[in-house]
Amino acid sequence: MGDDTWVSLFPKKFHRSLPFPSFNVKDLHTVDNGILQNIYPTMEGDDWDVLIAHFLGVDHCGHRFGPDHPAMAEKLSQMDGVIRSVIKRLKNDTLLVVMGDHGMTDTGDHGGESQKETDAALFLYSSSPLFPAPGSQVEPEVVPQTDLVPTLALLLGVPIPYSSVGQVLLPLFPQNGSRGAPTGLSQAEALWINVKQVNRFLETYSNMAKDIPPDSLSQLQADFSNISSQYLSAVHKGHLPPLKLVISMQNYLTAVRETCRASWARFNPFKMAAGLLILAVSCVLCYALSELSCVVVQEGLLKLPILSGLAVGLVIAAGQLFLQGYLEFSWCLGTAALSSEVLFLWKTRRVSQKCRWSLSGLLTPALLVLFLRCASLLSDSYVIYEGHVVTFLLFTLSIYIPLRLNWDGLLVPLPPPDTQKPPRLLPTTLPSSVVRREASVLLVWLGVLVGSLYVSLSFHNCREEQGTCQPSSFLSPLSRVQDSQLRNLHYVLSVFSLATWGYLLHRWLRHYGNLNCSSLTVFTACFLIPLACVCIGLHWAVSATPEDTFRSLSELIGLAQVFLPRAAFCLLGLGLLLLWLDPMTVFLKTRTPLSSRGTSLPPPKYRASTGISPQAELHHLIPQLYQRIRHSLEDGSTDSGEVDNRPAVEAYGLGTVYSAPLVLLCGLLGLVLLLLHPEGMALAFLLLLLEAGAVLHIHACSTTLSSLHKHSNDFSVPWAPVVSWSLAAAQFFHASGHLPTFPSIQWGAAFVGFPQGHTGNLLPASLVTLNTFASHIIFAVGCPLLLLWPLVCEVRGSRSTRSAGLEESEDAVMEMRLRENPQNFSSCLLQLAARYLFVSGAQVFASVCAAAILRRHLMVWKVFAPKLMFEAFGFIVGSVFLILGVAMVMRVDLSVGGLFKKLLPQNSR
Repeated sequence: MGDDTWVSLFPKKFHRSLPFPSFNVKDLHTVDNGILQNIYPTMEGDDWDVLIAHFLGVDHCGHRFGPDHPAMAEKLSQMDGVIRSVIKRLKNDTLLVVMGDHGMTDTGDHGGESQKETDAALFLYSSSPLFPAPGSQVEPEVVPQTDLVPTLALLLGVPIPYSSVGQVLLPLFPQNGSRGAPTGLSQAEALWINVKQVNRFLETYSNMAKDIPPDSLSQLQADFSNISSQYLSAVHKGHLPPLKLVISMQNYLTAVRETCRASWARFNPFKMAAGLLILAVSCVLCYALSELSCVVVQEGLLKLPILSGLAVGLVIAAGQLFLQGYLEFSWCLGTAALSSEVLFLWKTRRVSQKCRWSLSGLLTPALLVLFLRCASLLSDSYVIYEGHVVTFLLFTLSIYIPLRLNWDGLLVPLPPPDTQKPPRLLPTTLPSSVVRREASVLLVWLGVLVGSLYVSLSFHNCREEQGTCQPSSFLSPLSRVQDSQLRNLHYVLSVFSLATWGYLLHRWLRHYGNLNCSSLTVFTACFLIPLACVCIGLHWAVSATPEDTFRSLSELIGLAQVFLPRAAFCLLGLGLLLLWLDPMTVFLKTRTPLSSRGTSLPPPKYRASTGISPQAELHHLIPQLYQRIRHSLEDGSTDSGEVDNRPAVEAYGLGTVYSAPLVLLCGLLGLVLLLLHPEGMALAFLLLLLEAGAVLHIHACSTTLSSLHKHSNDFSVPWAPVVSWSLAAAQFFHASGHLPTFPSIQWGAAFVGFPQGHTGNLLPASLVTLNTFASHIIFAVGCPLLLLWPLVCEVRGSRSTRSAGLEESEDAVMEMRLRENPQNFSSCLLQLAARYLFVSGAQVFASVCAAAILRRHLMVWKVFAPKLMFEAFGFIVGSVFLILGVAMVMRVDLSVGGLFKKLLPQNSR
């Protein structure tokens, strides 16, 4: 009775069962109350031999409130009363066993290897003595859980399970003779039965598995033969087995258990080497793809390798089915991946003349920082303090950028070059005032990044190995905070951070003129996001309300805990859907020809929006758009370059047509992920926004200043911002309270909006995954912003180009430059995605190498294996959402193409 997990694991194995739902960790009483209603009447009956009562209140209380909360004291008092009541009703032939399957950390979690998690109490009580006199040996201080199986089996008079490698607890059996023992067994007899059972299992297992070292197996077989001959000789003579023989049997059982435990940690070096080879080739492929992106787009080099890989995988699968009768998916996928990768790398040799590349490009300072990060994963100390390590590396790489610019002489104003040179990606004729301003902006954003990194350290969690480290108080849900003033302060900070998140998102879109049209995306930004923020704030208020405060409104509060987060999920999900269906945020209006109006500005009745200032209109209005399109299509231009008197088109928000939907997508996903975190993490998410904005602006300023001396006609993103972006994702993983350990998983995310639990596992697993890898998701989706942001910030320098002698027609068009060379745009987008995958894949490869090389290390299962699993899952999740971010840019590009087709007159097509 109690936890329904028993029925799920052993269906139809109980004579009678009373299961109760156990998945809802917020429910402290349903399981316990169900047991208390049935345990005492059941004890009075005679139709049972084993009665299991699995209470869950203490465990759930630890998960929800922690071990130091008053609710835990109430639960422990209740359990103390239950034990007392059971003892009073206990019959003389009944043994009471009180045990726990795990402990808990200071935060109430478990699943790791710390002493607080693996230690649990064991209490055995009988109303009458088990035998006339107590045993002379001292009771053991530590009892392995495996020892309970043979002990309880022999006490019940049933055979020990075949695969058990535990040994009986001797204090529960009489030492001298079997007289008066409950099962008629003495200590030596119980041990002999235990030894024979373990030896039988060892012989059968060694014949099948062949993974026990021969020397160890021979020694164990010799020990058993010696024990067997001594025991049978003593029994044949009618003597009691000597104490020395009892000790030998105990040593034999201990040796078998340790041998099996060591051999069960099996490794397949061949498969490990094959996996490392595939990962290494994949990383080289991503690097080659980033260097050859222009050729890949032109010649379509990916099609044949992908098709060939699929064909090889299908052939391997067919061969396995024919020869073996079953599939080994690891071999099918591995051979398919490796064959396609090798074919692609072979094809790159043919096109290497068009676009040269070599592995020597890996020696750039930014990639050296990445390799230093990868090397740190081979040290358990660096993995334990990974949050501080990635913070330091991100800070170092950010400092490197202005130092490099200063070394190149780009932070000091230079004389303007020849104004007759053709225009470049970003203006190269910037006056000294603009250069100083760009340098100042870069240093300001560098300060913002450093400040946000420093403050984010306050939100880190602590590993057990970190000793005196104290986890952030913001990691605890508001319901756990006992101090009402501190709880109110945390709530105010959380709501302030939530409101600031929404305000900054709205302010950015409004500043660049992306809220002037009546599209579904604008509806999402103006209405759905504020409503979702209100629902989230109210949900936090309801969740923070103590249960004892409004008992009369408990039903209403319970309803609000379900409705408010689900309403927020629905609003944000609807916003994501509308954003995909209609991603355009451009407002168009027709301007009368110059010959029919006397001023250069449109009449007031044609102004796009009263909410946009004249200065912003001047910055982000593109009055020459229509003429540019017609000129590029050789339509409507006279010999002198003058434009005819057809109506022109003015566009608001066209300069950020790609980045606006992507920023909105990141904002929507950020709110979804914030809802799945504890309330205190809202301030950490606000720091994430500042951190990401700082990285983007540092990259944009660096690109602007670098364009002074570098003639470039593409939009390639250097390695430094890509590595910084990846390090920022790893840094925020720790700044949001996560760790690459299983006890640190925030299981409460599964119950946001579902306090009563779930009927399946897919939805809660998805919610926990989104919570755990929130940083990977946001930075992967926002990765294309690294390509777009220098164009977004181009407006700052472009306003000064006219004073330097450029024509007015060369005013900044921001992201519309991407339309001037679509093939270059596609290749740069592919290059950026490949570089981000390379940076992430290199870290996965380093984690795999660490786990493989250090597989016999003392900390492999505690540090390296969990780190590998989190790194691998994070890479998978990040790759999926990177594809989503790239797909959003491509979706916008299709919409922009459709918009231009509508703008062009029919006779110009």
